[in-house]
Amino acid sequence: MIRSLLLVGLGGAIGSMARYGVSRIINARYALSFPLATFIINIVGCLLIGLLFGFVQKNSNQQSDLWLVLATGFCGGFTTFSAFALENVNLLKGQLNITALLYIAASVIVGILLCRLGIVLTS
Repeated sequence: MIRSLLLVGLGGAIGSMARYGVSRIINARYALSFPLATFIINIVGCLLIGLLFGFVQKNSNQQSDLWLVLATGFCGGFTTFSAFALENVNLLKGQLNITALLYIAASVIVGILLCRLGIVLTS
């Protein structure tokens, strides 16, 4: 358990630093009202977690450490959107289309509303 936590923590720290670095670079180059840095980070994270998932599925033996560091840790620190995307891909793959749609809608709508509520409560 401790080993797993350390692997996730290592990947998460690197992912968080990467997110910060990428955000700084993109925001310094492009002054847009659209959140381009977050969008790029989220879509890159989705691609990365998809690549990792595919790799681990093909090479399932001895890949748990790789998954902990790169998927749970790095992608988790870089973006949790990647995990959200993978979960929805798996729901759709399992033909749970309604569940996926509800999860997507609820996550986005409730997430935005609760973020706004948090801002209102602290203002």
